[in-house]
Amino acid sequence: MEILELKFILKLLEFEGYKAPLVEIKPESKISIPEQEEICRNLGDRGFLIFTYEITKFKIAAPGKFLLKQDSDDLPLTEQELKILKACAKGAMTPQETDIPVEEQQTVIQSLANRNLIQVKPKHKKIKEVWLTERGKEYLQYEYTSKDKNLVVSLDLMSNYLQFLRESFYEVSPPVSMTTQPVSDDKILLTIRELDTQLATNNRLPIFHLRERLELILSREELDKTLQRLQRLDKIELISLPATSACAFSAEQIDAGIPLERCAPLFFITLK
Repeated sequence: MEILELKFILKLLEFEGYKAPLVEIKPESKISIPEQEEICRNLGDRGFLIFTYEITKFKIAAPGKFLLKQDSDDLPLTEQELKILKACAKGAMTPQETDIPVEEQQTVIQSLANRNLIQVKPKHKKIKEVWLTERGKEYLQYEYTSKDKNLVVSLDLMSNYLQFLRESFYEVSPPVSMTTQPVSDDKILLTIRELDTQLATNNRLPIFHLRERLELILSREELDKTLQRLQRLDKIELISLPATSACAFSAEQIDAGIPLERCAPLFFITLK
């Protein structure tokens, strides 16, 4: 972990629930917003953080163009999604140019982005709020070690870390083995909820996102069995991929679903 990444997380520990607006997380006084966003994305890719963001500019992607050529009665799109997709087919646009209510703009736009129907450059995803994931907590509790002999951390950041460890000591017991510790159903459900919030999938999370997050601790077979058990327990619902939606995902993403004989794979997860 880079020094600035470490300081960013230690600064985040200062806030209640380890959650804060990005603009308030300043590990160093002169750090810029683009630098903060880059740190967030790097840590998010490793599962340590999740964040909400606001899309400020976008344009139609190839799968979106393909959908618009299909019969409009069969499109897997809401009225607002179709309206935006048609509008951005003419060129890049901002949310303010979509002519839909402000309170609905980000939900609709992010839904299209998550299905690869529109293109959004990283610089046009403005991170708003950040929080530490369960994976991030585990890393700080059991795995983090520093090999940098010149690492300098302020007393305030060190105090944040010590307080975090004290609280963790009373909340959890150390695992016997990081490689053999079972993953609880509650943790799976929490991860689904975190990803759904981060990706704005409106309680319809594609399974491939969950596989990517848990690939280091659960095999494909283990995750399949866990999800099917949670469905039997009525904790989640697994939904097949409609044929009309297949063009919005890559072959690899579709393959990450749970295969079924003679029908489309189970592809979406809905929390109950």
